[in-house]
Amino acid sequence: MTAAMYDLAIIGGGINGVGIARDAAGRGLKVLLVERDDLASHTSSASTKLVHGGLRYLEHYEFNLVRKALKEREVLLRAAPHIIWPMRFVLPVDKGMRPAWLLRLGLFLYDHLGGRDILPATSNVNLRTDRRGDPLQKRLKKGFAYSDCWVEDARLVSLTARDAAERGADIRTRAECVALDRGSDHWKLKVRRHGAVTTERANILVNAAGPWVDPVTAMYDQSGNAAKLRLVKGSHIVVKRKYEGDHSYIFQNRDGRIIFAIPYEGDHTLIGTTDEPWSYAEGPAKISDGEIDYLCDAVSEYFEVPVDRDDIAWTYSGVRPLFDDHSRTAATVTRDFVFDYDNQNGAPVLSIFGGKITTYRVLAVQAIRTLSEVLEVDGDDWTKEAHLPGGDFPPDGFAALADQFASRWTFVDRATLHRLVRAYGTDTALILQDVKTIEGLGQEFGAGLYEIEIQWLVDREFACSAEDVLWRRSKLGLHMSEAEQQAVALWFDRRQSPKSTFPD
Repeated sequence: MTAAMYDLAIIGGGINGVGIARDAAGRGLKVLLVERDDLASHTSSASTKLVHGGLRYLEHYEFNLVRKALKEREVLLRAAPHIIWPMRFVLPVDKGMRPAWLLRLGLFLYDHLGGRDILPATSNVNLRTDRRGDPLQKRLKKGFAYSDCWVEDARLVSLTARDAAERGADIRTRAECVALDRGSDHWKLKVRRHGAVTTERANILVNAAGPWVDPVTAMYDQSGNAAKLRLVKGSHIVVKRKYEGDHSYIFQNRDGRIIFAIPYEGDHTLIGTTDEPWSYAEGPAKISDGEIDYLCDAVSEYFEVPVDRDDIAWTYSGVRPLFDDHSRTAATVTRDFVFDYDNQNGAPVLSIFGGKITTYRVLAVQAIRTLSEVLEVDGDDWTKEAHLPGGDFPPDGFAALADQFASRWTFVDRATLHRLVRAYGTDTALILQDVKTIEGLGQEFGAGLYEIEIQWLVDREFACSAEDVLWRRSKLGLHMSEAEQQAVALWFDRRQSPKSTFPD
C-alpha cells in the first residue's frame, strides 16, 4: 500500500520544528514531524530560559532582531502564562565597563523598540539602599532594573508539539530519518523507529534539525556546498541559591560579554552562558573545565560571596546552530534566524539556521509564508492570539488559579499543587479531575512527583523515559535522590510499550 502523502515533512523536534508543525497543522495541512531523540533533547532545552529581546544585541546593531524579539515577549506571555512569567533584571554599573549613560541609552531603546503593555519600564536602582544590592560587592553603588520574561524552555517545546498533534500533526519521537530521496515533485523519507523502517512521502521538506542541519542536507545534496552552520556551544552551571528574591542579575564581564544569574527551581541559582566553538568530533555537548572556571570567575567579580566548584549542583550545555556569517568571534555571530529555501532543484526544501526561543513563533509564521505559494495557504498570523495548552488564563492570574485548585484538591501538598499549576496551568484540572484522595495520585516517587503526572506526560506529552520526565518535562531530577530517580526509571522499565493518544 502506498504511504499517505504529507504536505510537509519536518526533521527536528526542537522549538523551530514543533513551531512550524503547529502553525501548519492549524491551517489544516497534513504534517509529519520526526525527531531522532526526545523533543527538546538538545539545543532547545539548553537555553538560559529567557523570553527576551537580547539587550546585548543592540551593541551589534541587530535592531531588527531585538525589535522582533521584544514584540514577541508579551505575545508568548499571553499564550502560556503558566510556563512564562515576567522577571526583573538588575544591571549594576561597574567602573571600567560600559558607562552608565550608554547603558541607560540602550535600556531606553529596549523599552521602546518593541512596545510594552504588561512589562514595567526600566528604573534606576541604588544598590547601597535597595535590598537587591545586598548580595553584591560594596564597590557597586548604582544600577538599572529592566524587564524580560522567564520560560520553561523544554516545556514550551512539548506543549507546542502537543498543540500541533491535537490539530492533526503526526509527531514521532525516537524516529530517525536515515535516508532522503528528492524527486521532482515530492520527497521520500526513510524513517527508522522502534527498529522498523518505513518510507514516508511529502510535498515539501523542512530541515529544522538544529546543529544537524548540514548533515541532513548532505543526505540529498552531495555537492559539497551544504555547510552553512557555525556551531557554538553554550554552557550553564546551577549552584546553591546565592541570594534571596525573585529578581535576576545581568553582569558585564571583562571580555565584553554578559553573564546572567537567575533564580532557579526555588533553591538554586542558574548562571550562564558561554560561547565556544564546537564540532561534531567532540561528541555530546558538555561543559569544559575552562567554562566552569569562566562562569565562576565572572560572577565572583560581582557577588560578595564567591562562587566556586563546590557550589555546583548541575551543569548543562547545548549547541547553537547559527548561520555562518563569517563573524570574527562566536559571540558576534548573528542570533537571528536565516532561511535557505530551494525550489529550483526538485521538490521544495526549507532549511532553518539559527533562531531564538523568543522568536520561534515568528519564525514559523515566516516559514509558512515562504512556502505559501506551494502550500496554497494564506500567510495569516493565527498563532498570535492562540493559547498553548493550559495557558487559557490571564498573565496576572496565576495566583488566583493556584488558589482555586488548592481549595478544590485540599489533600494535595500546596507546594506540589503550585508546581503542577506552573507546569500545566488550567490542564491541572484535567490531570486531577478524577482524584478524590491522595491515594488517587498513584505511586509517589519523591519531590511531589506522582504516577498520575507521569502517565499524563506519557499520554499527552510524548514522554518515553525517566530522563524525559525528570530533566525535560520538569527539572525534578535536581530535587530527587538517586534512588528516587531510579524508581522513576523502573516505572518506565515495567511498561512494555508506552501508549499515547497521538498517532504512532
